[in-house]
Amino acid sequence: MRALTGRLPLRRLGADLALGLVAALGLPPFGIWIATPLALALLIHRAARASGAFWPMLAGGIGWFGLSMSWIVEPFLVEPDIYGWMAPFALFLMALGGALFWAIPAGLAARLAADAPRRALAIAAALVLSDWLRGWIFTGLPWSLTGHVWIDTPLAQTAAWTGAIGLSLITLTLAVLPSISRLLPAVLAALALTGGLWAAGMARQSRPLPPDTQTIVRIVQPNAQQHLKWDPEWAAVFFQRLLDLSAAPGPRDLVIWPETAVNFLLEDAGPVLPAMAQAAGAPLVMGIQRREGSRFYNSLAVLNPDATVGQIYDKFHLVPFGEYIPWGDALAQIGITAFAAQQGNGYSAGTGPAIMSAPGAPAFQPLICYEAIFPQYLRGLGERPEWLLQATNDAWFGQFSGPYQHLAQARLRAIESGLPLIRAANTGISAVIDPHGHVRQSLDLGAEGKIDAALPAPLPETPWMRWGNAPAVLLTLLALSAALIRRRRA
Repeated sequence: MRALTGRLPLRRLGADLALGLVAALGLPPFGIWIATPLALALLIHRAARASGAFWPMLAGGIGWFGLSMSWIVEPFLVEPDIYGWMAPFALFLMALGGALFWAIPAGLAARLAADAPRRALAIAAALVLSDWLRGWIFTGLPWSLTGHVWIDTPLAQTAAWTGAIGLSLITLTLAVLPSISRLLPAVLAALALTGGLWAAGMARQSRPLPPDTQTIVRIVQPNAQQHLKWDPEWAAVFFQRLLDLSAAPGPRDLVIWPETAVNFLLEDAGPVLPAMAQAAGAPLVMGIQRREGSRFYNSLAVLNPDATVGQIYDKFHLVPFGEYIPWGDALAQIGITAFAAQQGNGYSAGTGPAIMSAPGAPAFQPLICYEAIFPQYLRGLGERPEWLLQATNDAWFGQFSGPYQHLAQARLRAIESGLPLIRAANTGISAVIDPHGHVRQSLDLGAEGKIDAALPAPLPETPWMRWGNAPAVLLTLLALSAALIRRRRA
């Protein structure tokens, strides 16, 4: 620790922090993708030649996660007089926690490698594996992956074969080339890799998609601001807005409302269900909370044209501390409850991924908000849906980076699965996304309105849907093994 107090080490850590900040400019809403491999190349090079990789990667990780996940302060500012004081602590802890996912594996891998080039390769491989593990460990948070910088480029089409982790592998491969090769060969290799994958992506997305289905979906975006959403007077205004937008002239075969679109429980909705069904003029898929005994669920429910409730899906991957509190029943006794849940002490989890159906519409897989950032839930359903539905309330994320990053990850799910994705967001961004991940129609943040669009048809099952992340993880493990194998002494 004494060395860390010196001026030069602190300057070095400041430079590493700055490199992490620059690298994060590749993510939405900035989208300067080239900044990420260049900044990570410098960060990895510096870490591989330092006395230890832990501190440089920790500083760089704080910069990366601090900027890319700065939206984490927004939920605490919905009621700033109550929760505002928590915002800076939330940002610091989120940045530090994410940075530890870089620093610990990178520091350990670097210690086991024999020389600087091998340390660089080990650090790069460790970061790819870190991106993969973040989708699972501690319930998972695969947000701000290093591969997410490619989502708005043709190179993102690679995810149909490799998934998001394959995109991270590409990012870190480009970043490590200058540290394991001479500069000119490294530049030529990087250009060849990027150019080849870019051309392959352009070729894939230029292929004609199958004709759209005959199903017309209407996406309703009421623009219910989070700080007003649960106010009784405003809730009535937003509910009427949902009805009016649903009843607007135009053909539709299915109407979709966003997550927790109304302020009442499904069990209490009986008197207004006929009005909702009449306004929709077609089957309605609505985000709504429901109660079952002493348990509350964040759900999607199908309302049939005859005002009867059809299939129900309960969100199963809940946001820790937002939608539920570990040991919530016990902690509720002392007044600690989930931050975002509006009913009870927190939501209970549903049974898992499922396929839903509504009269006259192709079968779909529902994803409520947070669930759409986990690609693993698209696989292993037994049967393949025709499309994906994400119902979300991105009003929690503010209007700077969070909603754009969430939309980008939804686009990636479409590419990985080869399925179109319909996105209904409370305050935006609602969108129709085709199987290539392209946004065909959208409603901006803060807009009130509807989208009427033909449901795109799916592509055949992608290689990623068959293989998952296994090839990308295996290649990364092979690279890590190569970095850690020491040459025999003569």
